[in-house]
Amino acid sequence: MTTDLTQTDMAHLRRCLELAAEALADGDGPFGSVLADSTGTPLQEGRNREHSTGDPTAHPEIELARWAAIHLDPATRAGATVYTSGEHCPMCSAAHGWSGVGRIVYVASSEQLTQWRAGWGAAESPVRPLPIQEVAPAVDVVGPVPELVDEIRKLHEAAAGA
Repeated sequence: MTTDLTQTDMAHLRRCLELAAEALADGDGPFGSVLADSTGTPLQEGRNREHSTGDPTAHPEIELARWAAIHLDPATRAGATVYTSGEHCPMCSAAHGWSGVGRIVYVASSEQLTQWRAGWGAAESPVRPLPIQEVAPAVDVVGPVPELVDEIRKLHEAAAGA
């Protein structure tokens, strides 16, 4: 399900793809995220670091949810958006729901990633790939974004060694 995205939305999503490529180059899963306020001003960004840190929970979505919870008041969090290269896993969806950040915009869905990985013969995720709203039903979610899906698919294909 997508809606019309602004140039600012697309710029943030492109930055997410750059961060995902950086993560892949460092041996981590290709995921990148940007937290922006209600005006579209970027506040914080992150990328997967699960292999480079040895922490399988080192996902950027959790990092940004924690940062928002500590540094932003509830109203500012509610007006903020997390842009990300891939739909949140259930762990990250829960962090997002608890932090009160308003919106998520993602490039590729968990369903797409699951199908791609199966087609490449890659291992399944250790957690069930649930849609964000099954975990955090009050969160406004936009995605996937067809114009950028091929770019993130290529990064995941490289990560899978396919």
